[in-house]
Amino acid sequence: QVQLVESGGGLVPPGGSLRLSCAASGLIVSSYTMGWFRQAAGKEREFVAAITWNGGRQYYADSVKGRSTISRDNAKNTVSLQMNSLKPEDTAVYYCAARRLSSFVASEYDYWGQGTQVTVTS
Repeated sequence: QVQLVESGGGLVPPGGSLRLSCAASGLIVSSYTMGWFRQAAGKEREFVAAITWNGGRQYYADSVKGRSTISRDNAKNTVSLQMNSLKPEDTAVYYCAARRLSSFVASEYDYWGQGTQVTVTS
């Protein structure tokens, strides 16, 4: 049974940083494209970042490019998202997801975590 468990969310002031982690069980993160998505209140779920199964290429949404880094720890079977220079518009529930092939489309991902809340406010 596949489980993805996110952690690291919280309340942070504008300009602050957070590191989100996703612990996977039942799958090997290096064999999947691992993605981070977010969903703000009243909005659709949107792509944030992904690291591919083949070569570990990293992709980012324009809204977070230059401020975020996705990484993978194969030994721990985890995926992380380091977010810097956070803005109020980054406020959302952040989800970790996994898919066999590369994609930026939420509906194409097979496995999802429960999400972790990130709130950016002064």
